[in-house]
Amino acid sequence: MSADIDRQQAKMKEFMQLLPLTVELAGLSHAEGGRPFTEAQLEGRAMAIRAAYRVARQLVLDVAKPAE
Repeated sequence: MSADIDRQQAKMKEFMQLLPLTVELAGLSHAEGGRPFTEAQLEGRAMAIRAAYRVARQLVLDVAKPAE
């Protein structure tokens, strides 16, 4: 049980460390003042962040590979 919690915390830490790069790769605009996003817009933004996270994670893994 503790191993599952540790793994979950490690994944969360990794996500948070990659979040600045992820948001930049997603290229999302900021909300206009006083106009919250609709539910559909939020879902679209979440999908963009998920896709950008996969790219950011792969980029970091590629950079960490030893030179061939």
